Amino acid sequence: MGIRKVEVSDAELVRRVRGGDIAAYGALVARYRDRLGRYAVHMIGDREDAEEALQDAFVRAYRSLARCDDPGRFGAWLYGILVNRCRTVGARASRRRRLFVRNTESAPDASADADLVDRLGWDDAVNRALARLAPENREAFLLKHVEDLEYEEIARVTGAGISALKMRVKRAREQLQRFLKEAEHV
Repeated sequence: MGIRKVEVSDAELVRRVRGGDIAAYGALVARYRDRLGRYAVHMIGDREDAEEALQDAFVRAYRSLARCDDPGRFGAWLYGILVNRCRTVGARASRRRRLFVRNTESAPDASADADLVDRLGWDDAVNRALARLAPENREAFLLKHVEDLEYEEIARVTGAGISALKMRVKRAREQLQRFLKEAEHV
């Protein structure tokens, strides 16, 4: 019989942070960093801009932790902050991209095996298809199918109604299917 590790709840960590234990906030960051980082990259499309949005969300959450009404739902509250930061950073990045031409095509290393090249090509096609979605549809799709949130949770995070979210996810799925079929024929 081994020693069972008991994970400290979000509510307890928030309570500790509010009591002055800054290290407890580090535990919250560690708990949510990877998951929120994936969401931000998918939502914004650029790793540096996504990292900026993520860092800003963590800083804003720390500064306004006293306004987290339900510490047991810290993750959902933090998602809401990140969603807003992604919207802002994404819009700014979009304006910046219109000003600068970026070389998005890069030749794969000649030594890479065919499977890796195929997977990278598919990943690129999926990322390009996601980038073509309207931001509100991409946001709903990612929260539902990548982050695996329930519609009620997505509604709380985004402020959109459940029926609107279901329609956004449906439209996103339909558009992604069409975009990916187009990519197969290129």
